[in-house]
Amino acid sequence: MTATTPTRWLGFVTGVTALGGFLFGYDTAVIAGAIGALRDHFHLTAAQEGWAGASAIYGCLPGALAAGFLADRFGRKRLLLICAALYAASGVWSAMAGTFPSFLLSRLAGGLAIGISSMVCPTYIAEIAPERNRGFLGTLFQLGIVTGIFLVFFVNQQIQALGDVAWQTASGWRWMLGSETLPALVFFGLLGWVPESPRWLALRGKGDEAAAVLAKVAGPAAAQRELHAILAAGSEGQAPFSAVFARDLRRPLVIAVGLAALSQASGINAIMYYAPEVFKAAGADTNAAFASSVWVGAVNLAFTLVALALIDRVGRRPLLLAGAAMQTVALALVGLSFGSADQGAGTLLAVLAYIAAFAVAMGPIPWVLISEIFPGPVRGRAVAIGVGTIWAACLAVAQSFPVLNEQLGPRITFWIYAGCSLLSLIFVFALVPETKGRRLEDIAASWSTR
Repeated sequence: MTATTPTRWLGFVTGVTALGGFLFGYDTAVIAGAIGALRDHFHLTAAQEGWAGASAIYGCLPGALAAGFLADRFGRKRLLLICAALYAASGVWSAMAGTFPSFLLSRLAGGLAIGISSMVCPTYIAEIAPERNRGFLGTLFQLGIVTGIFLVFFVNQQIQALGDVAWQTASGWRWMLGSETLPALVFFGLLGWVPESPRWLALRGKGDEAAAVLAKVAGPAAAQRELHAILAAGSEGQAPFSAVFARDLRRPLVIAVGLAALSQASGINAIMYYAPEVFKAAGADTNAAFASSVWVGAVNLAFTLVALALIDRVGRRPLLLAGAAMQTVALALVGLSFGSADQGAGTLLAVLAYIAAFAVAMGPIPWVLISEIFPGPVRGRAVAIGVGTIWAACLAVAQSFPVLNEQLGPRITFWIYAGCSLLSLIFVFALVPETKGRRLEDIAASWSTR
């Protein structure tokens, strides 16, 4: 075994797993380009438009919650294969939907896949990654999400340019929604080369298989030490669901739920799901609105790369504090820009500043933190609660944005999101510890000493 083999192998495995994040981002953001045509095609009210925008998220919540139990029972890899198949099925079904209820059901199937992958992918990466670069590798999941968002904004723009408004209303949105089928099939195929999580294997009594996987990560000697630590920390095996609410785990549970809810309450999906509609409200025509959406995706991707570079150097907590402060200011400026003399350019710049702040901190870090702060015997179900909270909050934002925008106007709506960002700053300052460079088992043990 050469010195570079473990690094290359780990990079491949985590890269394939991050494709679950890519499909997550692609599937959730594809609706941004299709929503206007869908509204006209199915003659939707503002409330129904909210249903269309949030349709996938209705599957995300049960998908994430069920994935916790299922991943602990059947393993991480099997769940990822199921969600890859669901992504592909949703892409085909949504492109062929003939009625609005059929469309909602097709998106619900995709939402189940998003919910499963949003719970399993970060957990899998955390369980296989060495502590020295767990933050970097965990952030690859978020990089996958934002890459999917960026690519689908670009794909939507290219499809939008293929025809006039009548073609978009009749057929264009179908091509947008169906375009995720190909990457879903690629994800399914590549999962064949991905092993099961070593920590799941160890806790299921498959120590030899776990050691073999760990040896590929860090070498045989380090693998035995890591396996011993895993078995010592999880000697009681899989704990019952009630153990998630044990006294020692109250603080990490509050951190997971609070950080999950506040990350979404800043309104990120009001931008990601309705970006062209936001820019149209700021005075942009259709072509300019779609072009501005591509800028949103590009900035999101660029600053996620910044997060990759900083998360294991600067740490989780400092980035969260800086990012929450920056996005509070940016969202206040987004609200202020509506109705101003330079409304179009001002709105775009303020939105891009918010996206940059979110991408550095509140975008990637909650996924990493939630997957690393719980003990192995309850990790799957505890992470599912945190991820389920993300989707519940995301659903509330996506469903309510069209109504808030219609009744309160964009200025007040984005000021509400700014207030939520300020709350997230206070929450992180008061409760969130640093986890950089610490073994998962050491983080879990620290809660019982507080």
